[in-house]
Amino acid sequence: MRRSSSLPFHLSLALAATMTIGAAAPALAATGDGGPGPAPGHASPGLDRGALREAITVRPEDGTAGVLAQVHRNGETWRGASGDVVTGQRLSRDARFRIGSISKPMEAVILLQLSAEGRVALDRSVQDYLPGLLPENLFKEPVTVRQLLDHTSGLPQEFEGAPASTSPDEDIERRLDYVTFDEVIRQTLRPEGRPAPGPRFSPGTRQEYNSFGYRVAGKLIEEITGHSFQHEVTARILEPLGMRETRATVPGRSTPVPRPYLPGYEAASDGRLVDVNVQGGLPASMTSTTADLDRFIRGLFDGRLLRPAQTAELFALPKGPDGKPLPYVGGSNCNTGPAKGTACFSVALMYTPLPDGSVLWGKTGSDMGYRSGVFATRDLNLRAVYATGTSGPSGNGAPAVAQRLVGALFAR
Repeated sequence: MRRSSSLPFHLSLALAATMTIGAAAPALAATGDGGPGPAPGHASPGLDRGALREAITVRPEDGTAGVLAQVHRNGETWRGASGDVVTGQRLSRDARFRIGSISKPMEAVILLQLSAEGRVALDRSVQDYLPGLLPENLFKEPVTVRQLLDHTSGLPQEFEGAPASTSPDEDIERRLDYVTFDEVIRQTLRPEGRPAPGPRFSPGTRQEYNSFGYRVAGKLIEEITGHSFQHEVTARILEPLGMRETRATVPGRSTPVPRPYLPGYEAASDGRLVDVNVQGGLPASMTSTTADLDRFIRGLFDGRLLRPAQTAELFALPKGPDGKPLPYVGGSNCNTGPAKGTACFSVALMYTPLPDGSVLWGKTGSDMGYRSGVFATRDLNLRAVYATGTSGPSGNGAPAVAQRLVGALFAR
């Protein structure tokens, strides 16, 4: 089965903020609504709506089929959508899409809530909560719950060492597979036909983005609560925030993205583009809208989901005994700004500095056919949500449209 990437694409915001928005012949022009205007008495520059529409207009070199975006700056909101360049159809600004790893902050929120309830301790080990899950002959040091969430566990990457080469047609077919947390854990830690992987580094000494840690976190949520992830995320996050258009995967089934949806395409071996909206995925796989993801990040930052002590975890980068942020290893994340090469993930979120001195916190996501992201400043005055449907292999690079979108936010 082809799954979402172990390493998220890094949204090169610092670069994007200095980019100019060049002219190009659009395949299908983007549209945008007006939204509310600036807050009364606010002197800060407003949104350049023309630049935003141009930013999300799909260009031939983008490898993108369609784009959705919602941005907010200083009390002013803009929402836009490009057309589906494959079919020529317009897209609804309320279209749904697959959010990939944006579900990880929701997993973290659930465990932070459980810690506030006294049902889990962030600095207690996985070995205590899930005895026998980590093979004792390979994992001799304790791995804490916090280390799962802030990517400092040193655990293997999911399916580490498994053969990676499959044909496009096999990838497209395997998207329908549904894989439980238990199956991911077993296939990673106790694989058949290849050596079992050990730690990548000593827990708490480095940071490396690690999706497998969140599969263990998902298993921990279900073990502690006795409920499925779908049940917990719905009761603890979606319903309290009124995220009515967001759905978690139905356990054990492959399901389509509810209509209206943003199409995402993969190229078959004969060059035919296949709409891959129907997928199985993982228990934490979800579909959403730009409006609902904006609701999520607002509720996350304004205290509706977490108590102050747990909210503080969202904005704290892991540090070593010397009080300095841990080094970041393995990949292209955490590679911008003056702290380049050091940890840029907190519990749940990613830290991204901008050239004007402000900082964005948020998360990107990638599923077959889809890429998305949600970011905001801590005061919520600047927020951006985007989603793209691909028109071919998605890879791991930052979508050009996301870079243009953030560039447009700083166009004035």
